[in-house]
Amino acid sequence: MIPHRRTQNIGVLFLDELPEFQRAVLDSLRQPIEAGVVSVARANAHVTFPARVQLVAAMNPCRCGHLGDPALACTRAPRCAADYQARVSGPLLDRIDLHVEVQPVSAADLVLDRPAEGSAAVAERVAEARAMQSARYRDASARTNAEAEGDLLTGHATPDEAGRALLAQAAEAMRLSARGYTRVLRVARTIADLAGAGNVGRIHVAEALSYRRQAPRS
Repeated sequence: MIPHRRTQNIGVLFLDELPEFQRAVLDSLRQPIEAGVVSVARANAHVTFPARVQLVAAMNPCRCGHLGDPALACTRAPRCAADYQARVSGPLLDRIDLHVEVQPVSAADLVLDRPAEGSAAVAERVAEARAMQSARYRDASARTNAEAEGDLLTGHATPDEAGRALLAQAAEAMRLSARGYTRVLRVARTIADLAGAGNVGRIHVAEALSYRRQAPRS
């Protein structure tokens, strides 16, 4: 067995048309995403490789891609969307921190002015947030909020009273799993870092919750 050693290197795994992959293949990613390693077992050997990746996935709301457009949607809508999205299991969705719905871009949208905050400004904010996290965890086993667990995470990401109340309500309403609850805390802490805030507040928890969808039953 090859021991896994923590490294600064991390890759990006991009899966386009996520539901088109076989469900068994997608579910095989669950443990590597959680543990950062992938194990290959054979008759005479059991080898473990580092597999720390940032998973990015894209999918249409349904197979035809026109859900919500009466002129273009298929005759099976909205049932087709439910069937299509169910091809991705709830446990896998539970391991994805940010769920973002992107509206279709029309030709008219392309002539609009560019957003006020460009990529360079966003990159600068991200770099500042990363530096903040490096300083926060300099004496810990984690390097970023994504790696913080247990007491380390709660010590740095526990929201204020209003934020805790909102998170408790959302945990019940959205039926958050323990994993989902932890991931909301990590995202909220990162949102606070991007805003330059020392503490996690209700506004940061609210935004983190907006990026989380209720996972379908498997």
